[in-house]
Amino acid sequence: MHRDLRGVRVAMIGVSACAMVLALIGGLAAQTAGTAAPPTKTSACPGDNGGLSLSPGFCATVFADNLGHVRHLVAAPDGTIYANTWSGRYFKSPPPPGGFLVALKDTKDDGHADLVQRFGETPQSGGTGGTGIALYNGALYAEENGRILRYALAPGERAPAAPPTVVVSGLPLTGDHPMHPFIIDGQGNLFVDLGTATNACQSENRIAASRGIDPCVEKQTRGGIWRYDANKIGQVFSPAERYATGLRNGEGLAFDAAGRLFATQHGRDQLYQNWPKLYTAEQSADLPAEELVQLTAGADYGWPQCYYDQFQQKLVLAPEYGGDGGKTVGLCAQRQGPVAAFPGHWAPNALAIYLGTKFPTGYRGGAFIAFHGSWNRSPLPQGGYNVVFQPLADGKASGPYVVFADGFAGQYKEPGRAAFRPSGLAVGPDGALYVGDDVHGRIWRIAYSGDGADKVAPAAATPAPTATASQAVPPPEGVHPDAGRQTPALPTPPGATPAQVALGNRIFHGEAANGACSGCHGSDAGGSPVGPPLNTAHWLWGDGSLASLSDIIAKGVPKPKRYEGVMPPMGGSPLSKQDLAAVSAYVWAIGHAGNH
Repeated sequence: MHRDLRGVRVAMIGVSACAMVLALIGGLAAQTAGTAAPPTKTSACPGDNGGLSLSPGFCATVFADNLGHVRHLVAAPDGTIYANTWSGRYFKSPPPPGGFLVALKDTKDDGHADLVQRFGETPQSGGTGGTGIALYNGALYAEENGRILRYALAPGERAPAAPPTVVVSGLPLTGDHPMHPFIIDGQGNLFVDLGTATNACQSENRIAASRGIDPCVEKQTRGGIWRYDANKIGQVFSPAERYATGLRNGEGLAFDAAGRLFATQHGRDQLYQNWPKLYTAEQSADLPAEELVQLTAGADYGWPQCYYDQFQQKLVLAPEYGGDGGKTVGLCAQRQGPVAAFPGHWAPNALAIYLGTKFPTGYRGGAFIAFHGSWNRSPLPQGGYNVVFQPLADGKASGPYVVFADGFAGQYKEPGRAAFRPSGLAVGPDGALYVGDDVHGRIWRIAYSGDGADKVAPAAATPAPTATASQAVPPPEGVHPDAGRQTPALPTPPGATPAQVALGNRIFHGEAANGACSGCHGSDAGGSPVGPPLNTAHWLWGDGSLASLSDIIAKGVPKPKRYEGVMPPMGGSPLSKQDLAAVSAYVWAIGHAGNH
C-alpha cells in the first residue's frame, strides 16, 4: 500500500452532524467588538512581523516575550490578554519568577504589552501551571496541576487579588497527555479535554506488535471531552461527566457563531514503528491525519480502534484492533469523522474561530489552528510549527486550508531546537489574532492592514532548514532537514570502528535503516520534551558503556523515568545486529565527544 505522500496538502472533507444549540461563550463579546471600517492598505508592515511570514494584508508585532511556557490564551472585552503557562515534567527549564498566570495589556495602542502582571499559583506554593484558561461571568478560570480554579475579578481589576476557589479537582495527570484545555459556554457548561494516557491503548504503550486492550477501559476516564458546571465549586472528576469520547488529545476548543462546539484532535503516532509489516516509514510519516471535529453529546470519534486516513478520506481500523494497513473499515463506519483533515503529526494545540469583523470576509467564521509541530515524521522533514486557516460555512469545511502564519521554528523544525512553537490562540476585541509560543513564551499580535479586498491566501514560503555541505551522503538533499550535513569528528568507542560510528550517524538521523532516533533526541542529540539529551555523558539508564547502550537500545525503554517518550526496542526501527552495533557506537561517540 505504498504511496508517495511527500508535500501533499490534505483536502478538507465535510461531515454531517446534529447542530448543538449552545449560548456563545463569554469571550464572544471580545471577538465581535471593533466594527469600525477596515484600515487603508499600507505599503508595508512596520518592522519584520516578529520574524513571521503572513498571509497577504496582515502584519504582526511581538506583543510580549519571555513569559515562560505559554500555553492557551484568552482575551477580555477590555483588551487584556490572559495566558496560562506551564512547567512541571513536560518542560525542564525553570519558569520566570511569580505566578504561572499572566495578564497583559497594551495601553499605548502600539501592538506591544506595556503592562504585564503575573499572579496565581507559584512553584513555591506547589503549582506547575497548566494549559486551559477561560473567562466567564466575571471570573478567570485556569487549569492548574489537575484542577480547574476560579479567580473572581473585581470591577476594573486586571490581576485578581483574592485567592481562587476549586471548581474541579482530580483531573488525571498520568501518561502521555497530562494537559487539560477547556472552554465555557454562556450557560456555564465547562467542557474539558482529557487526553489519553497512551498512544493507542496497547497492552504495552508504544511497543511494536503490542495489541490493543479490548475493550479499552482507558476510555472510561481519558480520551474524550468531559462536561462540568462552571458555576459550581468542589466538583470532583469521575467517569460520569463524560460528554464525548474517542479523542486522543483534543487540545483546541472553540464555538462558532451558531454555538456549535469544535475541537482539534492529535492523530496517533508510530504506525510504522509499531507495525512495520503493514506500513512503510513514509506512510507513517503522513498518517494518520490531524483533525478538526464538531463535538456532539455521546459521539465517538474513533480512538483507539480507528484513525482517519486523509488520502482515502475515511476512518479505518487501527492495526492494534485487527486493522490491515488501512484497507478494512469495520466498526469505524459507526464512528464520527472530522469536518476537516490536515497532515499527520503536525500537533494541533489551539483553535480560534474568527467571529470578529476586522479581517477580510473570507476569514470570518473560519478556524485558525495553531500547530505545535511534529517530532515523528522521519524520514520526511518535520512539519507543522505554523498557524493555518481553515474556511468554514454552516459547520463544515468550505475550502482547503492555507498556512496563514509561518516561520515560528526558524532554522530547525524539530521539537528540541525550534525557536518557537505555536501553542495558544485568542481573538481580541480589536479583531487582532494573538498567537502564543511555549518555548520562550512569546506572544504575537497579528492584525489586518489592508483595504478588505484580500482573499484567503497562504503566507509566503519560509526558507527550508539549512543543511551543511557534503552532498555525498544519501538520501538526496531535501528528504530530511539534515541530509547532506558533514559528519563531525567523533571519538571511536573501544571495540568499534569509525565506519560504524559513521553508519550510526546516518541511522540516528533517519538516513539509513529507517532510524527514528533524532525525532525524540533532536538532530543535535540535545534532547527534546519527549527524549533526553545524549550528548552530555549523563545517562538515565545504564553506565554509558558501549555494551550498556547496546542493551538499552535493543530492549527499549517502556517506562521512562523523566521524559514523555516511550522508546520501543531498537528505537522502533527494524535494526539488524550490525545496525544496532553502529547506532550504539554513534550514541557512545556523541556522549564522549567533549572528552577527546
